[in-house]
Amino acid sequence: MTKHKKILSGRLELISSSAEHIRIELNTPEKLGAKLNAIVSGAWPSGEYDKDAMEFFLKCFKEGGENAKGWYGWYAINIDPNDGVRELVGSGGYFGPPDSSGIVEIGYSILPSWQRRGYATELVKILVGNAFSFESINKVIAHTDTENIASVGVLNDCGFKQKTSQEDNLYFELDKG
Repeated sequence: MTKHKKILSGRLELISSSAEHIRIELNTPEKLGAKLNAIVSGAWPSGEYDKDAMEFFLKCFKEGGENAKGWYGWYAINIDPNDGVRELVGSGGYFGPPDSSGIVEIGYSILPSWQRRGYATELVKILVGNAFSFESINKVIAHTDTENIASVGVLNDCGFKQKTSQEDNLYFELDKG
């Protein structure tokens, strides 16, 4: 179980997703903005966070109950410092609780209109910091496509080290400490 249901950091507020959020996205996506108290672009969802991912996370919430909250998706909300306008810019999270070795995997996606502004880097740093706030977690891993140069850059900027590559997939890890 995560310590936080919301995390504030820099320009972003992260809101932990729930089964209710996922059901809204799948059935009445136009209501997601009201649930998050944020503007949600018509381009939402974006990247690898698609219907299949939503259904996977919904299944995880059903199986894991309240203890699953925080170990899957987090919505990344930009809060404009001038006018306080809140807008969903992306999502990220974990592929579940840490394994028995203390390893957790992250994933993330930023809407195209918000890319190249440092939001992915900020999001990854928040996710890593949150993960390492748990004593049982000693490593965070991530995978990305070899063609996704921006994602490779984000992981490098956040201190991850590339360990292996297989065909179109790169594997990165970051040790605690």
